Amino acid sequence: MNTYTVRNAHPHEFSAIGKLMVIVYSSLDGFPKESEQPNYYRMLANVGDLTTKPHTEILVAVSPENTIAGAVVYFGDMQYYGSGGTATQEPNAAGFRLLAVDDAARGQGIGKLLTLACIQKAREQKREQLIIHTTRAMQTAWKMYEAIGFHPSADLDFMQGQLPVFGFRYKFTA
Repeated sequence: MNTYTVRNAHPHEFSAIGKLMVIVYSSLDGFPKESEQPNYYRMLANVGDLTTKPHTEILVAVSPENTIAGAVVYFGDMQYYGSGGTATQEPNAAGFRLLAVDDAARGQGIGKLLTLACIQKAREQKREQLIIHTTRAMQTAWKMYEAIGFHPSADLDFMQGQLPVFGFRYKFTA
């Protein structure tokens, strides 16, 4: 089994990360396809563009050979989070979106590793909470988030077209 580490993505990796995200999200049962939400898939393909926003970075889990096994976009300032609903107005919060794990690396804890890296980053930035969103099509991730300590927050829920999107919070204790 490989030992993966988390680091910031390099700009020359952004295109490959975008392709990974498109593949992962388009293969989810019950998730809208590219023909249904072309703007969303365009954003996934060009995920590196999100890093032009302040306090926004892409984290990757890489093997010792530097192969990208998964990625996530971390937002240190929620005003740049870019979701529907009220999440972008949350004070003293960070968030992450677009967590994707390569099929070849599934079941090796990559999603959890990336999630814990985001929790650590938010803790270091002294945020009061970390906000995420997920859908029913992402049940594996949903269960992992709850096991780590995220709690559903209906006030963060919204609709993305015809797709219900559910908000979760991870609150830091003093």
